[in-house]
Amino acid sequence: MVNKERIIKEFCRLVSIDSISFKERGMADAMIQALEELGFEVEEDGAGGYYGGNCGNVYGFLQGNVDGPPLLFSAHLDTVEPGLGKNAVMQEDGTITSDGTTVLGADDLSGLVSVLEAVRTIKELGLPHRSIEVLFPIAEEVYLKGTEVFDFSRIKAREAYVLDLDGPVGRAAIQAPTVLSFTVKILGKASHAGFAPEQGINAIAVAARAITGIRQGRVEDGMTVNIGIIEGGKARNIVSEECTLRGEVRSLEHGRAMAEIGLIEAVVREVTQQYQAKYEFETSIGCLAYEIAKDHPVVTRFKKACEELNCPMELVTTFGGSDNNNFVKNGITGIVLACGMNQVHSCKEYTEVQELIKCSSILVRLMTDSGQTKEQP
Repeated sequence: MVNKERIIKEFCRLVSIDSISFKERGMADAMIQALEELGFEVEEDGAGGYYGGNCGNVYGFLQGNVDGPPLLFSAHLDTVEPGLGKNAVMQEDGTITSDGTTVLGADDLSGLVSVLEAVRTIKELGLPHRSIEVLFPIAEEVYLKGTEVFDFSRIKAREAYVLDLDGPVGRAAIQAPTVLSFTVKILGKASHAGFAPEQGINAIAVAARAITGIRQGRVEDGMTVNIGIIEGGKARNIVSEECTLRGEVRSLEHGRAMAEIGLIEAVVREVTQQYQAKYEFETSIGCLAYEIAKDHPVVTRFKKACEELNCPMELVTTFGGSDNNNFVKNGITGIVLACGMNQVHSCKEYTEVQELIKCSSILVRLMTDSGQTKEQP
């Protein structure tokens, strides 16, 4: 039912719009125009101003003509870097790639395009549909900053489909982790490394000792720990006075993530006391864990749509966060759908035309599911 040529044309056009986190103005304007042309009531909030960005989250509402509560569909506006000067390259086999110097931006353009194409198809065919809400947030790629400050009292729907998962279309994530970031600053004592090293306390050496005591990797089933950044020192001949470690903990259970943070700080405390150093420890919550029941209507409706299209359906656990974490935290039951993005966050990222068509077709069925047609005046 969906228009293949239109999908290709729109996807390639949107790829050419720069939209890195906090600089999504061009993409927001494109979405606002498209939604208004489709008859949505559209609003943009002040999230950009909150973070010093150049635009806010884009929200839209389209009144339905069948009974049944509205459904929310979401895909984020921003891309990771390198994301400036992107170009879409159409391959003979139906794959769309970048030119190899940037990401493609299928994360999350594939989601944006699929939502728009589904609504266009419904409009063109005159299909009865539920009331449809859309939320296109900014800054998802930097720990869900856009939806973190969104006013969820605006949302009428209690169920959501978030287009933001890699892998084959038909895959849906019903469980996702808590992500905790932590920063450790080790405070030592500076001195000359050649004349008086014994008078100093080397913060880098203390940090190294702490790192060896912190378990990392897949530390147990359902939890990972990683220290990704270490910074410190001013010169080769100065005993380092400061050293900073930055890392994260991911766990499918929030309580276990918090407990692991406590263990990490305990290691730092013990090591700094041993070497007579000091430390500062900060942590923040990137997103909260959730799990959606397999028999919840938001899941069974998706299963039905896939069956109608003879599309294999797979329910999975993801270790990545998405705006759905914030939806669930705010009382909206959602799942995250694969939408045709592959090898994301790399210059080898790609999508496939047939996957975009399949995703749009599933959304058409979700948007037109159930309810009785209302009598027209």
